Amino acid sequence: MNTHEVQSRVKKVIGNVLKINAYEIGDDANFIFDLGADSMQSMELVAAFEEEFNIEMDEDKALNVQTVSAAADFIAAYLK
Repeated sequence: MNTHEVQSRVKKVIGNVLKINAYEIGDDANFIFDLGADSMQSMELVAAFEEEFNIEMDEDKALNVQTVSAAADFIAAYLK
């Protein structure tokens, strides 16, 4: 799976969890400051990413990821 596809799917998941249009999510958008995610939604995002990509991530490390592009890179590392 290429980087563009991972990023596209990450944005789709973010859009579903945060109830925003995936096309309005910038690559460098911060989950909290730009997209308005709270701590509960951050946990939901981790679970949704795991389900979307059929992976199990280190939850503590995943919750430290702050931007869309960093999330895509973090998830891509699990797909290799």
